[in-house]
Amino acid sequence: MSDKDSETSEQQEADLSNSDVVTKYKAAADIANGALNEVVKAVKAGAKLGELCVLGDKIVLEAVAKVFKGKKIEKGLAFPTCVSPNSVAGHMSPTAEDEATVSEGDVIKIDLAAHIDGFIACVAHTVVVQSEPVKGTTADALEAAHTALEAALRLVRPGKKIADVAEPLNTIVEAYGCTLVEGVLSHQLKQFVVDGNKCILNRPNPEAKVEDAEFEENEVYALDILVSTGEGKPKITDEKQTTVYKRALDVEYRLKMAASRQVFSEINKNYPTMPFSTRVLDQRNCRLGLVECLNHGLLHPYPVMHERSGVAIVQLKSTVLLMANGSDKVTGMALQPHESEKSVEDEQVKGLLQQSLKSKKKPKKKSKAAKKPENGTTAEPAATEAAS
Repeated sequence: MSDKDSETSEQQEADLSNSDVVTKYKAAADIANGALNEVVKAVKAGAKLGELCVLGDKIVLEAVAKVFKGKKIEKGLAFPTCVSPNSVAGHMSPTAEDEATVSEGDVIKIDLAAHIDGFIACVAHTVVVQSEPVKGTTADALEAAHTALEAALRLVRPGKKIADVAEPLNTIVEAYGCTLVEGVLSHQLKQFVVDGNKCILNRPNPEAKVEDAEFEENEVYALDILVSTGEGKPKITDEKQTTVYKRALDVEYRLKMAASRQVFSEINKNYPTMPFSTRVLDQRNCRLGLVECLNHGLLHPYPVMHERSGVAIVQLKSTVLLMANGSDKVTGMALQPHESEKSVEDEQVKGLLQQSLKSKKKPKKKSKAAKKPENGTTAEPAATEAAS
């Protein structure tokens, strides 16, 4: 097979039916989990948010450089590290020079993603900055997010539909006295695509809906759960806080300013498909150059949104592979000790949560008569396939 034929074949099988693709997803997941674990360890009172973001990015980039050596494939960050405190809904990714720090008792959300050859593993986790077990409404939000994610893992399965996901999630979160955050989407992941068209809206309403579709085997999803102790309706309060952007691939424009052209050229060269933080750009032209790019729709912003002060927002995100033998959750980590006095009472939801993530295989039937081999001895019956 020629190199061209080989490339074509690889493109046609760039999903979980290809074992090499599964290997890359899982390698990216190991790296994302490792980076998350190290950032969680570094979240302490006095730590700078910007330095925590730089740490997460650094760990991912160093780790991807050590895998698949000698192969001409792209590897790196699929989403820059974000560290969002308390009532911030996400996407806070300040520069290392930013003076904002972590305080005792803060509810810190860490969000990042890595990719190997464009196969993306996303993860997000919430840590409360305290040594004793978490209690009260924050503990309720942690348990609500965890339970909602467990339900989502069982609802996003081949044969099930997008339209059937939101209602159980809202039932769960409301049982804990919390709300799902508006506007949050869980996207299908594809090669070099962090926000596929197939997506789940956690909290639909008459003004915000997504197209219904059926989940299929060999698909990959980043299941993103954000739970608020408030109304779950965050707003942009300061556009200058936005530092994460992604190239809008369907928009073209001839930029007029030299600073804009320089910044846009840097983005096209280093971040043609994946989101990035402005801290990785040439800071001399960054602020001025971004303005023209944004004015003409060349970049898609990921705004920093806030709820009112005193509200805690919890985020958990896991990447799930819809494999032939069931769902494989490849990113995420255990929650810190917490105590919630609330629980889900809905019988349908409780039944859903008891379901296995793995598909059960039917055992093969034994043949009624054993075949007699040529040497005249009786053959042993074939072993029965064990249910997973």
